[in-house]
Amino acid sequence: MQKAFLSDEQWARVEPLLPKERSRGRPWAENRRVLEGILWVLKTGARWRDLPKEYPSASTCWRRLRDWEQRGVWLKIWRAFLSELDQRGKLDSASHRTRQYQEV
Repeated sequence: MQKAFLSDEQWARVEPLLPKERSRGRPWAENRRVLEGILWVLKTGARWRDLPKEYPSASTCWRRLRDWEQRGVWLKIWRAFLSELDQRGKLDSASHRTRQYQEV
């Protein structure tokens, strides 16, 4: 079994940002397992068909990645995390960096 990419704390931050889906037949694969499968492919650079059996099917993970992209879910997550980092003062704004380079 692969080590989880997301800690429980990280998952608690991501989970509310993901759409809640209902199955129209087959049982719906849990978002956390699907996201872990997506992260495995992105981190390893492997082909979808090489996704280990411990994750939902490659087609399920790929479809959810596509659907979340089309619905703007990834952008929503990205913005939420950027906002959190900014509030903590751990984010250099792009405009600040741009001005910094222009002054050199």
